Amino acid sequence: MNATSTEHIEKTPGVCGGRACVVGHRIRVADIVAWHERRGYSPDEIVAMFPGLALADVHAALAYYFDNRSEIAYDLQADDGLSRQGVQLKPSRLRERLNG
Repeated sequence: MNATSTEHIEKTPGVCGGRACVVGHRIRVADIVAWHERRGYSPDEIVAMFPGLALADVHAALAYYFDNRSEIAYDLQADDGLSRQGVQLKPSRLRERLNG
């Protein structure tokens, strides 16, 4: 797989599993989409949380998402699956104390 790059988004083998990221960061397009679509953060709020990002980076990530919905949906679904798997493999010690 070759590295795919635009001005703001790149895919590099060995970096974040080869998933689409903001150039110069380990922030994936899927992360920005999750913050924006699932948590309701505006692009300005995302930049405020990560001052190293430019507003253009966030907008480019969202544009990449709209051009590549199935790819990013797959990334988000894979993340959700890993999260559920982690909860099953290693339950919360706090939850164990509260239940027990």
